[in-house]
Amino acid sequence: MRGADAVIKALEVEGIKHIFGVPGGYIIDIYDALYDSNIKHILTRHEQAAVHAADGYARASGKTGTAFTTSGPGATNTVTGIVTAYKDSSPVVIITGQVPRLLIGNDAFQEADITGITMPITKHNFLITNERELLETIKKAYYVASTGRPGPVLVDIPKDIAIADVEFDYPEKVEIKGYKPRYSGHPKQIKRAVELIMNAERPIILAGGGVRWSNASFELMKLAESIPAYVVTSLMGRGAIPEDHPLCLGFVGICGRKYANYALKESDLIIAIGTSFSDKSIESDIDSKKIIHIDIDPAEIGKNVKADVPIVGDAKLILKEMVKLTKYKKRKEWEDKIEGLKKLSGEEEMNKVAGVIKRIFELYSDAIITLEPTKELIEGSKLFKFKNSRQFITSGG
Repeated sequence: MRGADAVIKALEVEGIKHIFGVPGGYIIDIYDALYDSNIKHILTRHEQAAVHAADGYARASGKTGTAFTTSGPGATNTVTGIVTAYKDSSPVVIITGQVPRLLIGNDAFQEADITGITMPITKHNFLITNERELLETIKKAYYVASTGRPGPVLVDIPKDIAIADVEFDYPEKVEIKGYKPRYSGHPKQIKRAVELIMNAERPIILAGGGVRWSNASFELMKLAESIPAYVVTSLMGRGAIPEDHPLCLGFVGICGRKYANYALKESDLIIAIGTSFSDKSIESDIDSKKIIHIDIDPAEIGKNVKADVPIVGDAKLILKEMVKLTKYKKRKEWEDKIEGLKKLSGEEEMNKVAGVIKRIFELYSDAIITLEPTKELIEGSKLFKFKNSRQFITSGG
């Protein structure tokens, strides 16, 4: 079969149900193959929007999003969408058309080195130079995008490969040298973390977007209840624990709840889960506190804040182990302190945006709210309590 037909059949095997994109000359053969598929294509008006839509699809569904674009200006238009997905760890596969292999590097019409352009903003990218590598590369793209710390992956397919004869032999699994995500946390580090928790008098959990990607909301809630510890979230972690839970204080940062920021400042131990301690979340000096940092990406640990107990691995698995070892410890002074901070903060003001969101929630309590990351919009959303981690979508990066 043609390479283009093989690509679409591979996506069907991957379970892809929706693709967002804009057709063009050098990807038209793949679009031609898509015509006979049950995969639904959503036509966007711009390639950047296609990637944003695939990104939003991934955040709302927990599945990998897929976007199609053509070469040259079509491919370069995807950059802002790719950066957004990269900074927010969203699993998206972008498949771009490319000029035939013989024309690559010859300044051909609508040629652009999209793999070179996107190298710093993708988790990985591929330029396919041999039709025999086509199917294995598609498999690798979806594997890399969705495993470990998720992120965008780009696959650039020259037109002559799209029309070349390919034997359909799609691999069930792939191995990539040097890419071995770690999922189980080190037992000794988990034990050290629990010892710190038991010795703390004012522990607080800082939950980030990694909790959402790990589907660890239930485990987070169980850990918070077993310590017990109050929970604040980063902007990207909103909904990681139901925001109407008595231990949830809301999100922190410049647009966050006042008493959530105060509580983080007054704590003596921060249990950070799937967060990067970005400048958008951390306003106060936290160097004096003990910090447990759990993240699947070892590069995030120690990048912005020094961790006393670093634990590399999947949040869901690590939190399960921590719950087994944690014993309940009443902390009456800390509870009284939090209640005092809530009273000290006073009532949050409601702006016009808040009124709109309030009305939406009155009509549709399970609605997914998507907001631009502007101060007015984010502040307007903080009065409303999201029930799950896929109900609130915005750009954190």
